[in-house]
Amino acid sequence: MSKMGIKVTLLAAAIGAIGAAQAEAPAKLVAAAKAEGELTVIALPHDWCGYGEVISSFKAKYGLKVNELNPDAGSGDEIEAIKANKDNKGPQAPDVIDVGLSFGPQAKAAGLIQPYKVSTWNSIPASAKDADGFWYGDYYGVLAFQVNTDIIKNVPKDWSDLLKPEYKNAVALAGDPRTANQAIQGVFAAGLSQAKGDVSKAGDAGLKFFAQLNKNGNFVPVIGKAASLAQGTTPIIIRWDYNALADRDTLKGNPKVAVVIPKTGVVAGVYVQAISAYAPHPNAAKLWMEHLYSDEGQVAWLKGYCHPIRFNDLAARKKIPADLLAKLPPAAAYKGALFPTLEQQEAYKAAITKQWDQVVGAAVK
Repeated sequence: MSKMGIKVTLLAAAIGAIGAAQAEAPAKLVAAAKAEGELTVIALPHDWCGYGEVISSFKAKYGLKVNELNPDAGSGDEIEAIKANKDNKGPQAPDVIDVGLSFGPQAKAAGLIQPYKVSTWNSIPASAKDADGFWYGDYYGVLAFQVNTDIIKNVPKDWSDLLKPEYKNAVALAGDPRTANQAIQGVFAAGLSQAKGDVSKAGDAGLKFFAQLNKNGNFVPVIGKAASLAQGTTPIIIRWDYNALADRDTLKGNPKVAVVIPKTGVVAGVYVQAISAYAPHPNAAKLWMEHLYSDEGQVAWLKGYCHPIRFNDLAARKKIPADLLAKLPPAAAYKGALFPTLEQQEAYKAAITKQWDQVVGAAVK
């Protein structure tokens, strides 16, 4: 596995291969998937990265039923769902998973996923995929502060601001840091800021930061969502920028929402796709991958404020509508964003998940 680039700007991310042509899903695969008749997905909330439209377009294009399991599950939960349903060919067995980068190799090593290379394989950067096709990156974003400005008048600008007394009972993560990739990355990002960019110290620094946040009474041990943001239970949520921006649209000014990319500790995260080794509908799963990595599927991520992994290829072939680019935050806000390497992610994920209870002592629910 080659390493992800360490510092890049999002719009100029040097992770795209140029010149790939759009490819249609093979006719035999389409026929085989239609014979299976359905697909089972897990952990795909409709407001995450524009998944609602992605799922709808897949059903409309191919006429397959899509079973949707536990939309709010974390990456670790997805892995466990495969393990728990190895011998289950019913609707509780996921065919495909969408997980944080570090969970891909973990699932491969455990024999939980199977290889498949989509038609647009060559335009997925080598640094964001398993060479044998077991998993591959699909989209990415950065950690941001989602703020209910009807309640929080002085919007925090950086991680250290969150420790201030004015944010008592206000700050939440968008997941359980013991299992959810988004929350794990949030802890790491806070630590990266506190450690002044030293990746080797960021995991421990992040745990200490949240321990202090909890001690100060600022941390709310509730999984932050649009509803809890609007209700005021979690008026500041640490989450991926694309989720925060989508919520801003959905809430339509009630309440008003600010999306802040912190001044320091800007961490980008790649999510990867994979097919369960025990998929009850393996052909439907492969067709789903073809859909996600087609030009149509990749552009759909932009509609949900995510950057597709084939971004550079799409841009080179002028396949990205100008209005979608205009809705994204300015590239300057992402300058110097860190794309942690797979090895780095494995190290701090282990530290955060294992030590959260001991160091922070707040059970997120």
